[in-house]
Amino acid sequence: MRAIKVASSKYHPGEEDTLLKSTGTEFRIADTFTDSLARLTGDEQKAVKTTAFDLQINPANPGMSFHKLDKARDKNFWSVRVNRDIRLIVHKSDANLLLCYVDHHDKAYDWAERRKLETHPKTGAAQLVEIRETVHEIFVPTYVQQELPEPKPRKRQLFAQCSDDELLSYGVPSEWLADVRQADEDTLLLLSDRLPTEAAEALLELATGGKPRIPQTAPVTANPFEHPDAQRRFRVMSNVEELERALEFPWDKWSVFLHPDQRHSVERNYSGPARVSGSAGTGKTIVAVHRAVFLARNNPNARVLLTTFSHILANSLRSKLRRLISNEPRLAERLEVHSIEAIGSRLYKAHFGTANIASRSDILKIIAEASKAVAGHKFSSQFLLSEWEQIVDAWQLNTWESYRDVVRLGRKTRLPEAQRALLWQIFENVRSQLAARKLVTVSEMFTKLAAAIHKDKNPPFDFAVVDEAQDIGIAHLRFLAAIGAKRPDALFFAGDLGQRIFQQPFSWLALGVDIRGRSRNLRINYRTSHQIRTQADRLLGPEISDVDGNKEQRDETVSVFNGPPPDIRILKTEEEEIVAVADWLTARKDEGIAPHEFGIFVRSEAQLERAREAVQKAGIPFKTLDEQVETTSGFASICTMHLAKGLEFRAVAVMACDDEVLPLQERIESISDDADLEEVYNTERHLLYVACTRARDQLLITGISPASEFIEDLRT
Repeated sequence: MRAIKVASSKYHPGEEDTLLKSTGTEFRIADTFTDSLARLTGDEQKAVKTTAFDLQINPANPGMSFHKLDKARDKNFWSVRVNRDIRLIVHKSDANLLLCYVDHHDKAYDWAERRKLETHPKTGAAQLVEIRETVHEIFVPTYVQQELPEPKPRKRQLFAQCSDDELLSYGVPSEWLADVRQADEDTLLLLSDRLPTEAAEALLELATGGKPRIPQTAPVTANPFEHPDAQRRFRVMSNVEELERALEFPWDKWSVFLHPDQRHSVERNYSGPARVSGSAGTGKTIVAVHRAVFLARNNPNARVLLTTFSHILANSLRSKLRRLISNEPRLAERLEVHSIEAIGSRLYKAHFGTANIASRSDILKIIAEASKAVAGHKFSSQFLLSEWEQIVDAWQLNTWESYRDVVRLGRKTRLPEAQRALLWQIFENVRSQLAARKLVTVSEMFTKLAAAIHKDKNPPFDFAVVDEAQDIGIAHLRFLAAIGAKRPDALFFAGDLGQRIFQQPFSWLALGVDIRGRSRNLRINYRTSHQIRTQADRLLGPEISDVDGNKEQRDETVSVFNGPPPDIRILKTEEEEIVAVADWLTARKDEGIAPHEFGIFVRSEAQLERAREAVQKAGIPFKTLDEQVETTSGFASICTMHLAKGLEFRAVAVMACDDEVLPLQERIESISDDADLEEVYNTERHLLYVACTRARDQLLITGISPASEFIEDLRT
């Protein structure tokens, strides 16, 4: 990277640390700096980074062009010249040099003149506070124009009854108390944009009926930058490598700044398996990646596995991990990222040789043959496949007695013992044919692998961190339990039951994985606007429980930014839908949204052509994603809802939400068990929820009349 070469050419390795220590100055960056840096052009960012590295290496460098800001209320604000027009705003004191903001000359000065750095009088946390006197009016954007016959009465003030002491305890700056007390539902989100994040989150939670957690109060003598709420926005950069990593991807603030709740989950010691949950956009994946790095850093000889259920998500995790530890190659040697089936296949090969995995079509053929060989039954091939996949193979039942006595969790079809006996004849035949053909199912592979690991005194990994844990299967969990179900800190899971789209629910306790008392919900949504999140949440209930009774509260989630409501349109024909989506994409493009910031999703491959036609009509270059293709800069992404997991876009169009497409009629017609029908409806809802919550700022949902029944749930 050019900026590093410029900085490093002036000093020997390690000299930057000596220079910083000799001045007694701590060098920090603020999240407002990385936000502003991300808005500059590529060439401007390079110039800023060069200046930032020079500042870090020698803050007292006489070659630096510091200029005191006379109009700034905070007398410690200075500007640093980057080039003819770009100015870097720093807060400079004897003990700290803080990079606060960067922009073109006038905008940078204006930002500094409207801010001050202070220690909150109640919590003791360092805060960058917008000066209230300069704010004359808060404007509420109107996204739908309409004429009102007469002004409506002022809406209820949400915090009028709150005392100063209560509001201060949430981190509200003193000078904003009066404005907070005047806030109503129209002005709250705009007001929250001007407040420190801990104050905004608390007020949003309070306004939606929750009870905010009181931030930690720091001792008077404590460093205000060390407060947990300050650490979410200010970070010490102790060397050039840390600063390089922080500035390489300035839009990915998660790699530097963590919310206190996230940090608590990352750094806590657990006596056994633990799980962090939360609705879409609450940072579960970020916690998983940081947890894996934390374990590797704090256990110098340990091997850490970071895994998830699909190859495409594993690639995404790998990319995030590279950003987080790009300057720590030795750490990367002990941190492996794989899809769970990829690591399972590798370890199975080491223990038993290469696994010849039976495909679903292989199993269907064998089941059909075995079914014909057993007379006196009327079971459909679909029921037999379902019973095999969800009961016999999933739990690896290998005797009549184990099948006879198994608790058929989630299966409502009643099976007297005589019918089970007939079924077992079929499944025993299936097992024999698989063995004769030397085929192994995925469940069998992981079960045999788990047994081998149990016998081995040295597990292949000391720690395993699992993302999207709601979609791992029974055999996967059996394998993970063998790695570390009985050891402290060995297993850490991140997931959302509301996004379960691949696996039937099952008991983790039955497999020896007990997360009770070690499960935590994340509540702050950073990715999805308040309007999109609240509408998407209508697809799901306020609370979801797993089979073991662990609950995920969804109604406590708070989004921290505002945006236009989702646009839902039901059209008469596919042609009308394609034109409507193309026009919407064109309008968003004209607003400045780049091609790679668009995501277009459909239920299945049969609807992909509709999406492609709409994007082509809008004149936007695109790529159709599959398991191997990742998002690409300069191209919109088109894919099925199943592949949308883990993706994020500024603007999303969810197309083809038609009746018989969502939920998919083919799945419904193949159902022979009431429980399976309920499961189909649940996972189809979850699919739409996943697709909608990939949107950050703008969401369009379209379908052909008669539309999917789920559309009415979104509108309710």
